[in-house]
Amino acid sequence: MTTPKAYPVHYKFDFARFNEHLVDVTLTFQSDIDVPSLWLPAWIPGSYLMREFARHITAVHYQVLKDTQNKGDDSVSLRAKKTDKHTWQLPKVEAAQTVSVHYEVYCYDLSVRTAYVDQQRLYGNLTSLALAIEGQEASAIQVSLVVPDAFLTGKDANKVIIACGLKATSLVNEAESVSQHIYGLQAQSYHQLIDYPFEIAEQDKFGFIVQDHRHQALAHRFYISGRHSAHLGRLQQDLTQICQSYMDWLGDAPFSDYTFMTYASGQDYGGLEHINSTSLITPRRDLPSHDEPQIPSNAYQRFLGLCSHEYFHAWWVKTVQPDVMFDVDLRREAFTPLLWVFEGFTSYVDDFMLQASGVIDKASYLKLLAEQINRYYQTHGRANQSVAESSFDAWIKLYRSDENTGNAGISYYNKGALVALCLDLTLLEHSNGRYRLFDVIKSFYEQAKASDKKRIGITSADMGRVIGEFMPADEWETFERRYIDGVEELPLDELLSANGITIKPDNKDTADKQVPWGMRCTDTPAGLKVSHVQRGSAAAIAGISAHDVIVAIDGIKADSKQLATLKDADYHVECHLFRRDELMRVDVLPKAAQGIEDISQQSPFPHKVDLQFITMRSASTDGNQSESDKALIWLGAMDQVE
Repeated sequence: MTTPKAYPVHYKFDFARFNEHLVDVTLTFQSDIDVPSLWLPAWIPGSYLMREFARHITAVHYQVLKDTQNKGDDSVSLRAKKTDKHTWQLPKVEAAQTVSVHYEVYCYDLSVRTAYVDQQRLYGNLTSLALAIEGQEASAIQVSLVVPDAFLTGKDANKVIIACGLKATSLVNEAESVSQHIYGLQAQSYHQLIDYPFEIAEQDKFGFIVQDHRHQALAHRFYISGRHSAHLGRLQQDLTQICQSYMDWLGDAPFSDYTFMTYASGQDYGGLEHINSTSLITPRRDLPSHDEPQIPSNAYQRFLGLCSHEYFHAWWVKTVQPDVMFDVDLRREAFTPLLWVFEGFTSYVDDFMLQASGVIDKASYLKLLAEQINRYYQTHGRANQSVAESSFDAWIKLYRSDENTGNAGISYYNKGALVALCLDLTLLEHSNGRYRLFDVIKSFYEQAKASDKKRIGITSADMGRVIGEFMPADEWETFERRYIDGVEELPLDELLSANGITIKPDNKDTADKQVPWGMRCTDTPAGLKVSHVQRGSAAAIAGISAHDVIVAIDGIKADSKQLATLKDADYHVECHLFRRDELMRVDVLPKAAQGIEDISQQSPFPHKVDLQFITMRSASTDGNQSESDKALIWLGAMDQVE
């Protein structure tokens, strides 16, 4: 047990009002200038949308404290002056004076991006809790997390622990009431501090060790809160294999230890990377059961993929990152065309590593890859937006999807993953199997390790320069022009077939069955609720729009079964629908879209597809078939990746 040290900047987060989802914050510092300003980030790294965290702060007050250096009057509480949406000014403060700032933050966002406080858990990202001091962001910081005894009521005190990538110490402060517990954190700067989320709750935990190429042990910790019945032994085994496979590939890590923080919920899902940790939220059904089969269930594979995705970000986003994210200003957007590289490559690597580690088999991996391909083919907007444009427009589009999103654009996660697949297979082809995408990624990581700050920011030109070391530069330029800056259909069938995998259309599950008349809708008591209408479809031509409620089709109450019987009708079908509170009548000709140029008809696979190994007869056996040798090379274990 220790007492708080004197740090230039001190934050105290008091959770006494956890029932009201409020955190009371006290910030104490000595000002370097007259009239200092405080600011709060507007977004959090890894999630590219202006979140406007300042909206959760009620008001900011401050006091100038008496000490031997100045004549402040700590009996007077002053109100800070707001100068823009996330900046507060302290007009009565002079240079060298010590200031105490007080404000409350409303914390009721269950996502991994902000903060959440209630009777069960105290969770926070410091980007949404800690005001920064303009010009003093490089100062060392002490944090006190004050947990009242009331929070422990009804809980197993031995299981109420703190999870955080920073080492937390228990603090005793004689000036404080004994009816609370205080955790202490230290950071070397504000920007370091905000990369360490924390959670205080009843949590289960386990640890495991992975080794780098020098046989040095790196400690890993896994914490899980929320109600669950997960088989933690199975999870520990699988995560150890996955994390060790990353270490085997990349040689070492940009961290000395790593922390997985997980909250098990009913249906929420997401993850966010940090410097030596990740914050995850998952449906509890995605966690491994005590009778989990040897090949993980689809739900458990999804959770393992999430862990794999965020873990890889420690190398590929936190260490190698877009140049505009290097020492970024979190008060304004940082536009880059390279999110397809960082999120797309990661979305390809995360599932690939599940099979490379042996946690899932190769057939299971092909199913995961087929899901990516199906999402791509079912997104008509891929003909309208390039993956580079999707990256650049993340701030205004990806996190603000609406009924037109599928018509107008493509996800840099989804298409980025498939561009990574195509680039991996193209590199294999042009190097006679010697090089692949993993070599490109490792090359950038080696550059980062050699830099002064042990991390680098890269541009599109850097991508071309490094890829040019592994394949002819003109081939890369053509690839970039067609599939990254352009909207040409990805050569998935050609590249996969050349590597022992065939794309097989599932004609029993066609696109038309997925979206009859080119619209997605659900049965409701009021009728068929339309959620999406494809451009150029029969529904669009007739004038049906998203949010309409179809109440009757050909005079019969509308439901999905009635719609299915008329999906291929070659005559005008009468539909009655409500738009807002107004009744409308439209005539739909289901075959009206036939002959209209549409990307779904241009695609070689307008249906749902599966991936299958191209089998070949083995000369050394009695006729049994085996997986293609080429497929085994592409899907090889990581000891085949140099």
